[in-house]
Amino acid sequence: MFLIRFFLKKEECSMELLNGKIKPIYFKYLSASFGTALIASVYSIVDVAMVGQYQGPEGTAALAVVAPLWNIIYSLGLLVGIGGSVLFSARRGGGRGDGSENQYFTAAAIGAVILAALAWVGIWCFEGPILTFFGADESLLALAQRYMQPIKPVFPLFLLNQLLAGFLRNDGSPGLATMSVLAGGIFNVFGDYFFVFPCDMGVYGAGLATAIGSGISFLVMLIHFVSRKNTLRLVRPERLGEKLRAISVTGFSTFFVDVAMGILTVLFNRQIMRWLGSDAMAVYGPIIQISTFAQCCAYSVGQASQPIISMNYGAAKAGRIRQTLRLALYTVAFFSVFWTALSLACPNFYIRIFMSPTPAILAIAPAIIRTYALSFPLLPLNIFSTYYFQAIMKPGAAFVVSVARGLVVSGVLILALPVVLGANALWLAMPITELLVAIYTVAAMKKYTKTLPATGARL
Repeated sequence: MFLIRFFLKKEECSMELLNGKIKPIYFKYLSASFGTALIASVYSIVDVAMVGQYQGPEGTAALAVVAPLWNIIYSLGLLVGIGGSVLFSARRGGGRGDGSENQYFTAAAIGAVILAALAWVGIWCFEGPILTFFGADESLLALAQRYMQPIKPVFPLFLLNQLLAGFLRNDGSPGLATMSVLAGGIFNVFGDYFFVFPCDMGVYGAGLATAIGSGISFLVMLIHFVSRKNTLRLVRPERLGEKLRAISVTGFSTFFVDVAMGILTVLFNRQIMRWLGSDAMAVYGPIIQISTFAQCCAYSVGQASQPIISMNYGAAKAGRIRQTLRLALYTVAFFSVFWTALSLACPNFYIRIFMSPTPAILAIAPAIIRTYALSFPLLPLNIFSTYYFQAIMKPGAAFVVSVARGLVVSGVLILALPVVLGANALWLAMPITELLVAIYTVAAMKKYTKTLPATGARL
């Protein structure tokens, strides 16, 4: 009876994605993914806001130094979480019905444990040199290390949470993934305030709230494994190396989108300190948070559409893929307009949220934020495209988008623009990058959508 219920539940989930009405399914997954992505961003954003109000611009700058660490650990989780879950759903959509999709879950879990262990060792052994490389001077280093002190013991959980969230969405439990992040996020908000101000812990208290919040999220997600919806099983891995390679190739672009944020933050940190000074660095802290919000919106669209597209790609249902893509592009357009308009209209609103600003910072912030915000019209499209290309098994296109915007084009512009056009031209690097990448994105999306296969994927 247990086996009958197991396969019926798996079939029910698959049939909804393969035969149900696209629009309600998409918005069901979007609401869950949006909640997950938005609340996840609360961790760092609330930390920056609370620390900035308590510690001033120095606290904001210190957390800007730590930001690349979040990008790295989250990106490693997305590498195995998105890469594994895409293959998991495509295999299930192919209709094999033998549970072999759990080979990819098992391989992804093994890969996640290995990466988490390596990241853990790295942060314990090389914390100081890493933070210094990320742009910390002597004063900022002490604050950044104080913030990291309570986080280091639970550092792997941030990676494992990304893995589990990806598989829960693809195993019919997007709502639980959202609830887990919501529980951790709510604690982080109230815990931040309590530890930072009433307990007078300052930057250490912000780190403590973040650490506990991640543990809460992890525990809530484990509920899925004792629920009736669960079809995820650890099985004896076959050709583990081959599956880890497939997961890495499929998930690389999503991984690189996030790790690229860390790379770009490091480049910006070093260029800002070289050309513009500490006041501009303090303004860049809120910019990171604004950009994080905008990117989280794009992540939510990608994460909502990916299970639907992957499952239907495996089943060779091109029409349903195109319907999902159309809804996703409408959503992307809405987020583009929203974040651009808000950033252009009230730049100093962001500054006052994240710190107690000096008159000098208030004077320079509007021009900086408005210039950087010119990247927001195209940023959601470019990030969503990596999820789309992965879901239709075009990792090469996703690779081009992620590497171009995350390193090649952006990196060259960050280094070259201040030299060629002056210091303030640095803020044009991302608007120009997003425009150039979007040209390729639109062309590739048209090409591959036109030629969706008439037969299911063989995995």
